Formats: sequence, C-alpha cells, structure tokens
Amino acid sequence: MDLNSVWFILVTVLFIGFFFLEGFDYGVGILLPFLSKKDEERRVIINAIGPFWDGNEVWMITAGGALFASFPQVYATLFSGFYLALVLMLVALILRGVAFEFRSKRTDPKWRNRWDWAIFVGSLLPALLWGVAVGNLIRGFAIDADMNYWGGLLPLLNPFSILSGLVFVSLFTMHGANYLCLKVEGKVAEQSMKTRLWVMLVATLLTVVFVVWAFFGTDILTKSGINGLIPAILAAIALLASDYFMWTKKNGLAFIMSSLTILFATVMVFAGLFPRILISTLDPSYTLDIWNSASSPYTLTIMTIVAGIFVPIVLVYQIWIYRVFRKRIKSEGESLIY
Repeated sequence: MDLNSVWFILVTVLFIGFFFLEGFDYGVGILLPFLSKKDEERRVIINAIGPFWDGNEVWMITAGGALFASFPQVYATLFSGFYLALVLMLVALILRGVAFEFRSKRTDPKWRNRWDWAIFVGSLLPALLWGVAVGNLIRGFAIDADMNYWGGLLPLLNPFSILSGLVFVSLFTMHGANYLCLKVEGKVAEQSMKTRLWVMLVATLLTVVFVVWAFFGTDILTKSGINGLIPAILAAIALLASDYFMWTKKNGLAFIMSSLTILFATVMVFAGLFPRILISTLDPSYTLDIWNSASSPYTLTIMTIVAGIFVPIVLVYQIWIYRVFRKRIKSEGESLIY
C-alpha cells in the first residue's frame, strides 16, 4: 500500500472520529431548547457536553490539517469552493463556543434563553452544512482542468445535498439523544428517551431515501472495485439495531449502534469515493484523486512519522478525558459548572 492510500485512510479515520464525537455534541445542542424549559434542566444538558465539546472540535481541525498536508490541491479546491459555507460554519461555531462560556454569567432568564438558542443555531448549522458538503462530494461538482470550482454557492444547494444535510442533522440529533440517555438522570433523561423515538423515525426515513437516491443517482455504491455498498449495508443494520434498542430502552446498546451507524456511513462515503476525492461533473479527467492532488512523497513520509507519534497521544488523551468525566450528571445546582 502506497503512502497516498495510507493518508486517504488516515483522513477517513479522522473524519470518523470527528463525526462520531461531534455528532452527539451537535445533537445535544440541537435538542437543548426543546427538552426542557427549566433553567436547571437546561444546565444539566449543557454540562453533559461541557467538558468535551471543545476537545471534540479538535478532530475537525486535525482532519482539515491532515487534508491540507496530504492532499493540498483538494484542500485548496474544496475550501475555496465552499468558502461562504465555511465562513457561515465558523461563525456558528464561534457563536456556539461563546454561548457555552457566557450563558451562566448572568441569572437573567432572557439572557440565558438567548444563549440557549445560540447553542442551538451553532449546532444545527454546522451539522447541516457538513451534510451538504458530503452530499456534494458524493454527487460531484463543477471542477475544471485547473482544479478550480466554478458555480458559486447556489449549485451546491441542490436537492441531493440538502437531503444529505437533513440526514446528518437527524442522525446527529438521534445520536445526541442516545448520549443524553446515558449521561444524565431525572426528567431530562426521561424526555430524551421520548424525543429520540420521534427523531429515530425521521432519521430512518430520511436515511432510506438518501441511500436509495445515492444508489440510483451516483456511483458510490455501484462502481467497480472498492465501493460503499458493504459499509452502507452495515450502516443500515446498525441503524435498525439502534432503533430496536431505543424501543426496548437499552440505552448503552442504542448509543453504540448509533455510533456504528455514523462510523459505517462515513466509511461508505470514503470507500465510494476511493481513489477519487473530488469528483468533477464537467469531465471525469478533471477529477482530483489520491495521486494527482497529493503532496510529494517526501512530505507524505515526514507526515506519516508525525502522525504515527501524535495520533495515538491524542487518542489516549481523549479516552482519559472521557474517563475522568464519566459520571452521570444530576440536577444538583452545586455540581453544575456551565
């Protein structure tokens, strides 16, 4: 296996980690204004992700950095084409981070309610935009011979990519509800269990429609060689298993299965793309793949050594953080930091 393939796999792994961790993070933020109107219960929800949200976002930064280091042409084309969407996402993430820190600085209910909705918007918008981005990766977009994207923002907001965005939002919301059922106690946990059943139905329906559309409208599940069909089947099995465990109130297994759904869905996308990364709808010869967009062999070698040292350190640190803050959150004011 050459280093180009190794780095494609590593970028895939980093995005799996990001979507898995930030997925329930976004989901909790999306659910925040709807699970309770009482301030203490909302504080319980925020404290469930308070120690983790910023660490989870590191995976996005790491994935972007890995993409820049290994496939700089892809990074340049992708981020210039999605420039406006990226700015909107960054503004939402900044707003979300500020809201976590500022919300409890005052006891005024209106003040706190405004920041709660800021957390909602700062969670919903990135989840939606990531889904739109992935939908366009699957579908392809207008890349010319000079590796430049032409078309602006509106062509990226096509029906397929919007459906992909809704799938992301629904799956992340379901994932977040499963997380809350594990992490909190009392009325918030009870409300989470009720809410996730409705979210589950929406997520399952949207996902089925999306997979059928992807099967007939793209080649990621049908192209010769490596494709995303087997991961798609595994994702479907995991989603149905998560649905079943939610109905039977087996919260731990439901969370594991929703995690596997996101894992296999991410593998489906990258496996369906391989060895391509950005598909050109203008001419297949303009498509960016792991060879024509990669850094030099020397750069890939150095980056492989760096990744081999630091990625395990990040994993160990992340596991340690979750172990330190593993206790369930209770509705006790003195234990609520955020």
